[in-house]
This record gives sequence, C-alpha cells and structure tokens, in this order.
Amino acid sequence: MSDRQQRGTVAFVGLGVMGREMARNLVEAGFDVRVFDVVPSAMEAARLHGAVPAVSLSAATAEADIVVTMLPDTPQVEEVVRGPDGLLACPPRGRLLVDMSTISPQATRRLAGELAAAGVAMLDAPVSGGPVGARNATLSIMVGGEAQAVARARPALEAMGTTINHVGASGAGQTVKLCNQLICGINLQAICEALALGRSCGVDLAQMREVLMGGSANSWMLEKLGPAMIEGDASAGFRIDLMLKDLRLVLEMAQHENVPLPGTSLVASQYIEARAHGEGANGNQALFRVYDRMSGQAREAAAGAVSR
Repeated sequence: MSDRQQRGTVAFVGLGVMGREMARNLVEAGFDVRVFDVVPSAMEAARLHGAVPAVSLSAATAEADIVVTMLPDTPQVEEVVRGPDGLLACPPRGRLLVDMSTISPQATRRLAGELAAAGVAMLDAPVSGGPVGARNATLSIMVGGEAQAVARARPALEAMGTTINHVGASGAGQTVKLCNQLICGINLQAICEALALGRSCGVDLAQMREVLMGGSANSWMLEKLGPAMIEGDASAGFRIDLMLKDLRLVLEMAQHENVPLPGTSLVASQYIEARAHGEGANGNQALFRVYDRMSGQAREAAAGAVSR
C-alpha cells in the first residue's frame, strides 16, 4: 500500500490562485488528491503536480475521505452542496466537507445543518496568509465545527497550514476570518492615508516605511504590501475584487448582528471606487491609487509624462 493510500483520498474543488497551491501541498504530503474545477486548464496544471483530474464534481468527491472546497463566494459553495451533482445528492465516502473558502457565516450554518441531516459533517476552515502562505503551506486556518470532525481533518489541514485553531461551532471559523479581513482592510486604508500624507509633505516614502516598521505602527500589510504601494506595483496577489467581497460579507454579518462598523463601511466604499476605476483584478495594494485620484497625484503623473 502506497503512502498516499495510507493517508487517504482528498477531493479538492476550486483551483484558483490559492487552491492550486493548497492541492499541490496535499499531494506532496502524501494524499491521493482528486481535483475538480470549472476551468479545464486549472485541472491540467494540477495534474502536472500529481493530482488526478475528475470529469465531474461527483466523480471527484464520491470516493473521497475528505472533500475540500476553496471557492470564490457563497453561491459556489452552495452549488457544491446542493447542486444536482453535489454532496447532498452524492455524499462522499468519508462524510466530511472542509470548506476553506471565505463565505457567509449564516450560510455556513445552514449548509452544515443540511449536510448533518444527510450524515455528512462540515467544517468551515477559512485561511489567512495569501498566495505566499498557500504556496509555502504556512497558512493560518480558523476552524469552526465539531471537535471530532476537526480531529479527522487535522492531517490534511497540517499539510496546508502551520497554525490551525479550532475556534468554535459551525460558522465560527468564518466569523473569525471576516474579523481578520476587517482589520486588514482598515489597516491597509491607514497605510494608504499615511503614505498619501507623507508624500504630500515631500517625505521619502521608502525611508518613512522603514522608520514605521521599527515602531508600533508596524504591520504585516506595511511589511508585505508597503513596497508595492510605494513603487506603484499593482500586480495581483490577493485581488481587490476578493477583498471587496470579504468586506461585503463583514457588513452583511454586522447588519445581521446589529453591530455598527463605520470604519469598515468607509474602506469598503474605497474598494468600490478602486473597482469602478478598473482595479478589481489588481492586488490589494492598488487601494493606494484611490488616494492618487483623490489627491490629484494621478493627474500630475499623467501631466508629467506628457510634458516629458
């Protein structure tokens, strides 16, 4: 019996920027990985790393010990569960779904209830760490659900992340992840404002960033995204569109719980502005371009380019 057979079979659904790296790490950890994605080229890329592409969702999941989903939003996860080819229609052998997408906590609890009635356990296990964490298997994973299911999923989770925390019942993982995104969004906005103000006063932004990193203003966002913001590099890591989706989920949850979030509302409006100017596919750091437009820096840069 091979090591992969000993470790079990994982069906991985959703091979985007994060998912493809997570699936690869499961293969490298010795799991037999069956993959499904609506984009055939994504499955072919996964095949080159040792995963087995499936012709349909049910073909990928039926014989799986664990089904892992890493999908863009709530409707896609609902389709995996409730669709004609989904887990309610064709329960996986291992009777366990681990959803690592970032979706609505309320929808998560509903899906978990429906699956439980069909004898399938569901964990919500969203992640933090971005594409780099996915590639290096250093993700932070926030897990909601039953402890017994968490124990069953832990070997697979440990193949994808270094920090795995069981934070409560169904929906708790999504709640913690959305609180994480709230902090990230407002932190990124604060960095944009500091850079915009420093720039207007003629300060060297690269030097200012180094100084700030040595004190209480330091943060992951300042360390990892600060240089790209200063240099005008908008290349995609975690995209504007995805962060805006997460902030929408935060605000929906806040409305459901009657919790006012004025800071989150403001930064969400700036992400909307970024998307309206064609920045949706760019990385999170492109939020700084909102401040370029508001302060006239974008016009000045364009004018300078024309004059040269």
